[in-house]
Amino acid sequence: MSDATIAFIGLGLIGGSIARGIKREKPDTKIMAYMRTRSRLLQAKEDGIVDVLLDGIGEELRECDLIFLCTPVEYNAKYLSEIKPFLKPGAIITDVGSTKTDIHEEVSRLGMESKFVGGHPMAGSEKTGYENSTDHLLENAYYIITPTQASTEEQVSRLVRIANMIGSIPLVLNYREHDFITAAISHLPHIVASSLVNLVKASDNEEGLMKRLAAGGFKDITRIASSSPEMWEQICMTNSQNLSVILERYIASLNQILGELKANDNQSVYQLFETSRDYRNSFSEKVPGLIAPDYSFTVDMADEVGAISTLSVILAAKGISIKNIGINHNREHGEGTLRIAFYDKETMDNAWKQLERYHYDLISN
Repeated sequence: MSDATIAFIGLGLIGGSIARGIKREKPDTKIMAYMRTRSRLLQAKEDGIVDVLLDGIGEELRECDLIFLCTPVEYNAKYLSEIKPFLKPGAIITDVGSTKTDIHEEVSRLGMESKFVGGHPMAGSEKTGYENSTDHLLENAYYIITPTQASTEEQVSRLVRIANMIGSIPLVLNYREHDFITAAISHLPHIVASSLVNLVKASDNEEGLMKRLAAGGFKDITRIASSSPEMWEQICMTNSQNLSVILERYIASLNQILGELKANDNQSVYQLFETSRDYRNSFSEKVPGLIAPDYSFTVDMADEVGAISTLSVILAAKGISIKNIGINHNREHGEGTLRIAFYDKETMDNAWKQLERYHYDLISN
C-alpha cells in the first residue's frame, strides 16, 4: 500500500521535520496537519509542507493512509480513540513519542493493535516548534519502530520505508525493550543532571561561589538540565517503572563508590574511571544519540582588545552563525579561553576550518 496521503496530529520539531523530509523526497504526497497553534500551520502551508489544514479530528482523516501522532507523549494516547472511527481499511497510526509502553497499552485496550505501529525518531534539538524543523534533522539518526503483536510485516515495512526516505536508520524493537533502554541512556541522565544542579544549589555558600565557578566540565555534563520541565515530567511518569529499576541500580553503584572512597580503595576508584573511559570511547561518533549533542569547541587566545570581534567577523564573512559565545573562566579540564557554540555539526566544522586558516589554537570537546 502506498502512503500517498499522510496526516500529522501535532506539527512541532519532530513532526515538522518528518513532514519536510517526506515532501523533499516525495513532493506529490498529500499532507494534512492539525495543531492548536494555527499560525504555525499557516506557515507550514505557505512553506509548501502542508496541503490541507485540519480544524480537528474528523472526516477528512478517512483519506489518510498513515497518521502520525506528534503531540507530547501524554496526549498521543488520548488521540487514539478519537481517530479510530475515521480510519479507512489498511490505514495505520504511528507516533513519535520517546516512551512506548503507555501508548501501546492504550492501543491494546482499544483493540487497535492491527492498526498501530509505534515509532521513536531518536533526534532532537534545544530549539522546539515547527519553525525550527528541517528536512535533515533526522538524517543518520536511529528511528526505532515498535510493532504490536498484531502488526504485519507489510505495516512494519511501510514505517521502515518512511524512515529510510527521510535519511534515518530504522531499527525494529519490542516496545518494552525500547523503554528500558531509553530509561538508562536518556531518562536517567536527565534526572542525574537535574539532581546534580540542585545539589550544588543547595550546597552553595552565601556568596554563590559554586555557581560562579561552575563552568567547563560541570556545565557540559549538566547541560541537559536546561530541558523543558513539562516534557520531562511527562516522560518520567510514562516510564516510571523502568526508570525506577535503573535509578535503583544507579544509586547502588553510587553507594558502592562511596564505600570504596571511605575505605581508601584507590584500585577500585581507578577501575571506575578506566572502565568508563574505555566503554565511552567505544561509542560511535557517526550516529547522533538520543540526547541532543553540544556543537561547540573552545579557542585558546589572548585577552586583547577586539579579539572577540575579529573572530566574529571572520566567521560572519563566511555566513557562519554563532549560537553562543562566552569567556570560559574555569579551564581546569584543558579548555580554551573562549567557548563558541553552533546550531549544528556542519556549521561547527565549517567554523573550525575557517579559524584554522587564521592559525587559531582550537580545542575540541
